[in-house]
Amino acid sequence: MTSPRRQDVRNIAIIAHVDHGKTTLVDALLKSTGAFIVKADQAQEQVLDSNDLERERGITILAKNTSVRYGSTTINIVDTPGHADFGSEVERILKMVDGALLVVDAVEGPMPQTRFVLRKALALGLHPIVVINKMDRPHIRPQEALNKVFDLFIDLGATEPQMDFATVYAAGKAGWASYDVDKVGSDMTPLFDTILKSVPGPMVDSEKSLQMLVTMVDHSNYLGKIGIGRIQNGRVAKNDVVALIKAEDGRVIPGKITMLQMYFGLKRQDVDCAQAGDIVALAGLETINVGDTVSSVENPTALPPLEIDEPTLSMEFMVNNSPFSGREGKLVTSRHIRERLLHEQQINVGLKIEQLPGEGHFKVSGRGELHLSVLIETMRREGFELAVSRPQVIFREVGGVLSEPMENLVVDVPAEHQGAVIESLGRRVGQLQNMAPEGTTRVRLEYLISSRGLMGFKGELMTLTKGQGMMHHSFAGYGPKGAEPPPRPNGVLVCKEPGTTTGYALNNLQERSAFFVAPGVDVYEGMIVGTNSRQNDMIVNPCKAKALTNMRSKASDEAIQLEPPKILSLEQALEFIDDDELVEVTPQNIRLRKKVLNASLRKRDEKDG
Repeated sequence: MTSPRRQDVRNIAIIAHVDHGKTTLVDALLKSTGAFIVKADQAQEQVLDSNDLERERGITILAKNTSVRYGSTTINIVDTPGHADFGSEVERILKMVDGALLVVDAVEGPMPQTRFVLRKALALGLHPIVVINKMDRPHIRPQEALNKVFDLFIDLGATEPQMDFATVYAAGKAGWASYDVDKVGSDMTPLFDTILKSVPGPMVDSEKSLQMLVTMVDHSNYLGKIGIGRIQNGRVAKNDVVALIKAEDGRVIPGKITMLQMYFGLKRQDVDCAQAGDIVALAGLETINVGDTVSSVENPTALPPLEIDEPTLSMEFMVNNSPFSGREGKLVTSRHIRERLLHEQQINVGLKIEQLPGEGHFKVSGRGELHLSVLIETMRREGFELAVSRPQVIFREVGGVLSEPMENLVVDVPAEHQGAVIESLGRRVGQLQNMAPEGTTRVRLEYLISSRGLMGFKGELMTLTKGQGMMHHSFAGYGPKGAEPPPRPNGVLVCKEPGTTTGYALNNLQERSAFFVAPGVDVYEGMIVGTNSRQNDMIVNPCKAKALTNMRSKASDEAIQLEPPKILSLEQALEFIDDDELVEVTPQNIRLRKKVLNASLRKRDEKDG
């Protein structure tokens, strides 16, 4: 006998390539049901991107839950990250839902992360609804975008029922949806109706005992750890005694539910009880972690554990031991860093932490540079100081062959720069898969390239295309280890001694270099202050002052004209450094330095190496 489905609930995820308008579409759904009111004095765009980093970067990093009421049905909506580096978030969320909205830009069509998130959804047996979004943009190509989506479904091995997907055209920013590609809608009703029609309600079996897989973990200063997930079977009530089954070893730990909440609009509200199909948050189980099962005490039965893709990149995190250590950060010790990383590992399941020999030295592995840089940026904003190494790819044996992570790369460049970009990717051992015009002035290049080969390419692309190039990439799997990518084309300028930089010294050096620092900046021995025009490193003194004499020269006393320094972002710094260098990260500054600060010791290490 099949279990009946609940008709009063729908659980859906919104999946898409980064920046294709998922979060804005959720805003439109919330506004159309009155779930939040736009106030004149309060910006409410991207309301689910509550994290400062998310708002600044315009991307979703952490999955968010909300719910809207449409007629007599509660629609639970989860906004997921579009970037492949946060794939662990996407995988967990898709376990909670019965359907998905695949959002595709009407101009760009499917992109690398569209393939990534769609593959996850299809593998779980979901039947996505395709939303061709941003229909209010100029130069839209909705039919072409839809054809490419159809091809993508075929390419990913979708089943016949999955191929028969519903399509809705929408403009999330303008707040409308339509069944007709040529017709502008008036509200979001077509999308709501399609959700009710195409997404099945959750299965319910009242005879089964409680089972809930924990897919997210939150924290409260008053209640401790909060487990979030969808109830698969049975029901639960506040003050119930339940069993927590640990994912790693199967231990059964009894506990009492001290708080039970469900999502209503943008907030969680207390409820007395919940049943199969509901997405809930519960507290009282202090050791609860992602992947654990909350079950009945009478019949403790674990649900299948989450299968998360393995990390592809690792970095070393260490205590900041530079001469400026402790100047700007409050949390600087090995204990502080260790506790913060272990806390992150509990809620960020795509991350792995390993203690390395030496005090305050950790190996942190994640899904990509963005995944790890977001953690570092979050830590520096919390007051941490640390030093981090260059990202390294994680090799693994596949079928007896040493293999490395590969990436699907899409590069969109002006046509006049395509030759230089193709040449650069050729040096990085990239394999050109496809090349197609984008309008009359641009070209789209599709590559398969190793993660090692891709490191540092973003900055090079900006230089080659004068800032007009765009790139997107996503994990494609593992391939046989290829040739070593080319070394960094430029050496660096390494500071000779501590002091404060002067305009006089920088002016004398700028013919052969580009600087990362301006005059009047404190520096220390071993700190990297710029790039050399040649491949070798050069020790320089950027603090040298002009000698005072009694003689005056009009020419020499003229105002110094310095090129503006290139201030590197965290991602640019991580891409730039070499194996013998570190990025020093503090709440106020990002500095580059040599691992060994003393020049004599560096030379000795090079001879020994």
